[in-house]
Amino acid sequence: MKADAQALKGHLDVLLLAALQDGPRHGYAVKEALKAGSDGRFDLPTGTIYPALHRLEAAGLIAGSWSQVDGRRRRTYQLTAAGQRRLRTDRDGWREFATAVTALLERKPWPATS
Repeated sequence: MKADAQALKGHLDVLLLAALQDGPRHGYAVKEALKAGSDGRFDLPTGTIYPALHRLEAAGLIAGSWSQVDGRRRRTYQLTAAGQRRLRTDRDGWREFATAVTALLERKPWPATS
């Protein structure tokens, strides 16, 4: 199952932060990290990735810098201290949410009501 941008609504920011946790990446490498890390399920268009990166940068969660590679300018992003804190918080929140959903979806039949 391949996810689209709409299916990831509300989760895209934390996924982008997670894609940057191992160090700086340029925008296209972030896109490819999401794709590779999800076994191809999160192959999002650049029109979804770049506005989200700009939003995270404006929020102070990532910092961007320009570089020149093979005569082309590209923007590289990295987590800020605030971005690292947000990633930890969101990751913990996701685990709690996933645990609760799993408990409901995989539980035995609901108890009978009186």
